[in-house]
Amino acid sequence: QLHLVESGGGLVQPGGSLRLSCAASGFSMEYYHIGWFRQAPGKEREGIACVNPNGGKTDYADSVKGRFTTSKDNAKDTVYLQMNNLKPEDTAIYSCAAGAPDYYGDYDGQCSMTGFTSWGQGTQVTVSS
Repeated sequence: QLHLVESGGGLVQPGGSLRLSCAASGFSMEYYHIGWFRQAPGKEREGIACVNPNGGKTDYADSVKGRFTTSKDNAKDTVYLQMNNLKPEDTAIYSCAAGAPDYYGDYDGQCSMTGFTSWGQGTQVTVSS
């Protein structure tokens, strides 16, 4: 069973930075796309970043492009989300998720914000002065 645990959330001032981690157990991340999602109170869940199985391809939502960076350490089965220049509107619960490639063995294909089947419990990020 795929199990994901996020960590690194907290309270940060506007303009500050945080790094979230997503650790996997029960499976090897090198065979899965990993996505980052967030959900603010009263809003729908938003896909904000993804990284492909090999870790060489990423994609970002326009709302975070240029400020957030995701990276993957397959040796540690951990994915990171570096968040810089945080804004109050970034306040949300952040979750990571895993999904298999559309085609078996396509570990170098581009990721997308869809097709994820296993989710972590989330970590709270609050941006406030």
